[in-house]
Amino acid sequence: MTIATGQRLTFEEYLNYNDGTDTRYELVRGELVAMTPPTWLHLRIARYLESQFNQEIERLGYAWESFREPGQRTEENTSRVPDVAIVPIELVETALEQSAVLSVAAFLLVEIVSESTATQDYREKVAEYQAKGIPEYWIVDPDPFGAAKYVGSPKLPTVSVYTLIDGVYQVQRFQGEQLIVSPTFPALQLTAAQVLKAGK
Repeated sequence: MTIATGQRLTFEEYLNYNDGTDTRYELVRGELVAMTPPTWLHLRIARYLESQFNQEIERLGYAWESFREPGQRTEENTSRVPDVAIVPIELVETALEQSAVLSVAAFLLVEIVSESTATQDYREKVAEYQAKGIPEYWIVDPDPFGAAKYVGSPKLPTVSVYTLIDGVYQVQRFQGEQLIVSPTFPALQLTAAQVLKAGK
């Protein structure tokens, strides 16, 4: 869930913002937006995907790393906090003491949908991540909270994979025992059900 605070900051002010609490914030067109704590399932899915991605990265020998909840700057005064991001190790190594917010495009981002973030995840973030040039964007919707046009009718738990082709996202949706097709990780053997149940 996200809650607009009404407080406005520049991107540079956001990088240094600290209100003395553990609250995480996104910056959306200059407005500070508080993020409420996720569900346990949400956390499990994020942890599971981070682990699966890191295993595949290691197997392939890529100089990448998967992280939970780094920032991703998408516009001049907008910075999102995706649930999982895959980034180049070199970028991390040269910025270890800086805020964990990417200005360059991550290789892959994942958002796990909650009731209050469905519109943002399926509409706003799709547009922002497309414009930023994020090559691959996953939307994991376990409940599901997305509208039928995003998850089908009847509404079923869905993993949607958006792939950037000629600057425009093309989407494939996966449900149940369907194997997820990932252009970033073509050999990844994960079904939608495995992801939606966090490997359980």
